[in-house]
This record gives sequence, C-alpha cells and structure tokens, in this order.
Amino acid sequence: MISRIDLRGDALPEGGALRDLLPRAEFDVEAALEKVRPICEDVHHRGTAALIEYAQKFDGVELSQVRVPAEALKAALEELDPAVRAALEESIRRARIVHRNQRRTEHTTQVVPGGTVTEKWVPVERVGLYAPGGRSVYPSSVVMNVVPAQEAGVESIALASPPQKDFGGLPHPTILAACALLGVDEVYAAGGAVAVAMFAYGTEDCLPVNMVTGPGNIWVAAAKRYFTGRIGIDTEAGPTEIAVLADSTADPVHVAADLISQAEHDPLAAAVLVTDSAELADAVERELEPQVAATKHVEDRIKPALAGKQSAIVLVDSLEDGLKVVDAYGAEHLEIQTADAAAWAARVRNAGAIFVGPWAPVSLGDYCAGSNHVLPTGGCACHSSGLSVQSFLRGIHIVDYTRDALAEVTHHVVTLAEAEDLPAHGAALKARFGWKVPTA
Repeated sequence: MISRIDLRGDALPEGGALRDLLPRAEFDVEAALEKVRPICEDVHHRGTAALIEYAQKFDGVELSQVRVPAEALKAALEELDPAVRAALEESIRRARIVHRNQRRTEHTTQVVPGGTVTEKWVPVERVGLYAPGGRSVYPSSVVMNVVPAQEAGVESIALASPPQKDFGGLPHPTILAACALLGVDEVYAAGGAVAVAMFAYGTEDCLPVNMVTGPGNIWVAAAKRYFTGRIGIDTEAGPTEIAVLADSTADPVHVAADLISQAEHDPLAAAVLVTDSAELADAVERELEPQVAATKHVEDRIKPALAGKQSAIVLVDSLEDGLKVVDAYGAEHLEIQTADAAAWAARVRNAGAIFVGPWAPVSLGDYCAGSNHVLPTGGCACHSSGLSVQSFLRGIHIVDYTRDALAEVTHHVVTLAEAEDLPAHGAALKARFGWKVPTA
C-alpha cells in the first residue's frame, strides 16, 4: 500500500542530493500555466460574461450573476447545522487569539542624534481570498484566510469559491455560512484560474485586488504564477503533505491514522513516515490496511495517494539522520512523535507547521489549534512561511533627518555615490550645502 525508501547504512548525502532521494508529487505548474493564460486573458477582455461562460464549461452551472446575493449568505447561516456553527465559531475564536498576537507595532530607531528611521506597518488595501470547492468543501479555509486579513486591518475583503451544481450555482452553503459568520459579504461564485483572474483584473462586478491568497488546485497555482507581479500572492500551493518523524515510542495506530488523514485530501497528497525503527515501520504498514478499509474516499483518493511516488516510509539509522531528512523534505505539516518530542521539534528548521507529540495531530491544526493551515508545500517551507497577519502587512520605512544629522554623514554618501559612478546621487546632498561637502 505504501513504498519504502531505505537510507540506512551509508552517510546521508547533503542538500539537493538528499532532497532528490525523497518522495514528492509531480506538480507541473509551468505546463498548467500555458493552459490558464488564455482563460485569464479572456476574463480580462470579457469580464463577467467570461465568468458566466466558464461556470457553464467547467462547473456545469448556468449563472445569471457571479456575486452571491446577501440573502443567500443570510439563509446559509440560518440553515447551518448548529453543531457545525458551534465548531466554526470555536475555530474562529481560537484563530483570532493566535493571529491577534501576530500584529506588528510601529517602531522608531534613532540612528544618530537628529536622524531616525521609523518602520510602520500598513495593511494591504484590498484582498481576494480563495476557498476551494472541488473534491471537498473547506469552510475551514475561509476561516484561515479571513481571520489574519481582518486582524491585519485589511479594509476590503472579497472571497471566491466555485459554483456548485447541487446548490443552484452558488458556492457550497457551508462556505457561505462561514463568510456570514466572519462578516464577509462580498462573495463570488467563481473557481480556479477564473477566480484568480477576476480578482487580478477586476470585472464589472468585482474591483481588482492587491493580493490573492488561499489554497487550490494546480490551475489556481498556475494563475497565481501568471499574475505574480501584478498582484501579491501567498504561495503556489501544491498537493498537501504530511511527514511524521517517529521512533519506537510512537503509537502505530496514531501514525497510520495521521498518514491516512492527509491522504484523503487528494490522490496526489503525500504521506511520509521517517523513522529509525523498522519495527514501527512494520506496525504502521499493518495498521494502514484495516484503517483504510474502514474509512471513506478509499479508491479515488486514499489508496492512490498512499501508493503514489509522493508517499513512502523512509528508514534511517538514527533520529539525527531523520532530522536531516525532514529538514531536506520541508513538509507542509510535520509531526514529531518521538521521546522528548519538544526537544526534537525545537531543532527542526524547515516545516510549514510542526505538531509536537501524540496529542497534537495535523487534524487539530486544520481546524481548531488556532494556528493557520494555509502552509507552504512542495519543499517551499525551506524559504516560505504559512499565512499569517504578516502576509497582509507591508513594512514602510520613514526616514527623518535634521540638517545637522545629514551634514554629519554627507561625506560618506558622496564617497559611496562616486564609488558607484553615480555622481548625481552625491550632488543631491551637495546642493543642500551650497555644493560643498560638510566636514565630518
């Protein structure tokens, strides 16, 4: 059901050579880019008419309008299962606690007497958030995108989710209910690259945005790449991933359940166990079969995900080697199920989010840990972070110098400008002092 990669016996290679030995899904954004390019430009030129046409083509629905009416949002919240509403409210509450503490404050540094640099943090003015709606419905992604944007102080928030044939062309009602709970009233029935293009270019109904965030399929990732530079993005999200670093103290029932929990997302989802215990590896393999048989989405998602080239049990000689492997892999979600798990977790450098010990499974982070589940995939955790309040803020430096403070440093500025063969840079300072360089 799941393959093995045996890295025992020899010294582990370094850097890219080690990464090349590890499992990873094929996710060719560049190839997808060529297919989304004409779609994006069609939305640019035809606006809402193109959105309606693509809803018919890709989603099989006939739309009369793309923006979701306010009464549909209200009705979705009123009809929401009370237990689901309570769970969403708790998820929102916990996410607000964590993200509110991420806010940055303005700070002024006195560089010299009379010379200061202040860094102030300004939220992005308008954002477009994307909530997937393909194989599954993700109201949790609404929470994870909206809460940090709101806590950052973003003034204008729009959200898009694919139209659903079963719901009269509206996004899934649980998505709409989550928007209503969060006070987001600008919602569009648009999916994939079409939604990203709507946000980037704007239409008759939707003003263009400064930034697009949110997970999605390869078409969403390709559209984000296409518009990078025109708009800000969070990340080109690929298939979801879990890696588990475990030793002989780990419970194979827990490990198997956690691998399966990510595999049920998508046939390209990655489930990776890294362990120095062959006995644990054997036990997890034995445990996978009955647990898979007892759940849903077996043939179309879980089995192909576990059997795919992106999933494996990786055997190593020691936890030290295991740490090197998970750092090289850079998982979206990394669980540490070892003795002294917190100490090992503290040493991890590359992961989207780290889950410590047996009582912090990835599923907790997906919904109610308070952390954000929009995380870097495909090894991007070695250079990128998950979504947070910072994602929606821009740092701006404010430089304030007096005449005396400028005079004190002018000779250095002129010297560096001339060293770079940019004499006009130095002249901009000389002009302020009668074309003479003040003495230091």
